[in-house]
Formats: sequence, structure tokens, C-alpha cells
Amino acid sequence: MGQARWVVVVPVKRLRAAKSRLRGALPGVPHGELALALVADTVGAALACPTVAEVLVVTDDPQVTATVGPAGARIVPDRPDAGLNAALRHGVEAAVTDSDSPTWVAALTADLPALRPAELAAALHAVRTGPAGVRRFVADAPGTGTVLLAAPPGVPLDPRFGVDSAAAHLASGAVPLRGGWPSLRRDVDTAADLADAARLDLGPATGALTGVVPAGPGRPDRTGRRAGPTSHPG
Repeated sequence: MGQARWVVVVPVKRLRAAKSRLRGALPGVPHGELALALVADTVGAALACPTVAEVLVVTDDPQVTATVGPAGARIVPDRPDAGLNAALRHGVEAAVTDSDSPTWVAALTADLPALRPAELAAALHAVRTGPAGVRRFVADAPGTGTVLLAAPPGVPLDPRFGVDSAAAHLASGAVPLRGGWPSLRRDVDTAADLADAARLDLGPATGALTGVVPAGPGRPDRTGRRAGPTSHPG
């Protein structure tokens, strides 16, 4: 069995409407800057994941485009403009239509600033090596939401993101993945979530806004390696 190469689809709202419950979490930091930092770190981690062939960002926000496009993400305009699930279906359609080989697709939320590429790779590997023809999902840390929904070639993604999405995905026939993966499960909706993510080691964009220093000597960094004694705050 060869290694799967994934297309990861990340839907991003216009920043002015994104992450409303997080508004004011960092006094003195404009809300749009924080929302954009979450996106930048999520997309950066996905781009660094060794099993990901392409990161496709569905958005109409010009700041998001200007930030993640040069980093290597493919931008697809949110033509449906009808919410998260419609954006995901549109992104998956673009990924599958433009591919000349069977496409493994995964939807990833855009609010995972502590995401480690190695944990994303482990979750995608678990999908690849699980039962054939089955959609799989990863619930968030509280267990009610969904941070990752994945489907093998030929199986519709059928996203059900929204309130209580973990239960909705389970009811639709998707199977939960049970791995630990704390950085993958730690989405950020509130100031308390952001503090929890900071304890896991934030990515560079969000870390710069919060003042959280990167991994110190002996502490695993975002790739899963241990930082050496020459590491410095960025």
C-alpha cells in the first residue's frame, strides 16, 4: 500500500466575521489580526505535513489570500458564499476536478494555532490504514465539535460542521478517530481555548501576537522534534 497524498481543504470566513467569541481575547490586538494569525499557523502546519500534497484554502478575504497564498496554499474563491459546509463542498469539488489521480481529501478547521504537522500526519495515516470506503473524523478537545473530516477517493466528504458537529458526523456514518493528537484537537473559539493552545506551543504568527516564546531546550517543537540549546525566541 503506497503512501496517500492528501488534499487538505481549509475554509476561511471573511476575517471581520470570523471567530466572534474570540473578540477581545488579546487587548490591544485588532480582532482581524488574531483571526488571521490562527489561519496562518493552521495553514503553515498543514503545508509542512509530509503526507499533504496540497492545501486548498476556500476564502473571499483578501488578507487571507495575501498571507497564505505566497506561503504555498492554493486559493479558491468562496463562490457559494453560503457557509462553512458549502465552502467545503466547493473546495473538494475543485480538488477532485483538477486531479488526474484518485484524491484523498480532508477538511481542516482554520483555528488550530498549535497544530503540529506530525500529529496531522498521524491522523491522516489512521484514515488511510482504517476500513476502506469510510469517512473518518477527529473531534475537538471538548468532544462536541469537529476539527478534521476525511474521506478516501470516491467517497463524498459530506461535511456537517456547525453546532454539535461531532454528533452530526457520527450520525451521518463517519467514524471517529481515537488518537490523542492534542494540538490537532485544540481548536480556538474562546480566550480560554487560546490559553490552552499556548500551553501546547503556538505557531509563529499567533505566538508573536500573544508573546508566547517558542519551544525551549528539550521541549518538543511543532514538528515533534526536540529543540536544541541554541533555540531562541522569535
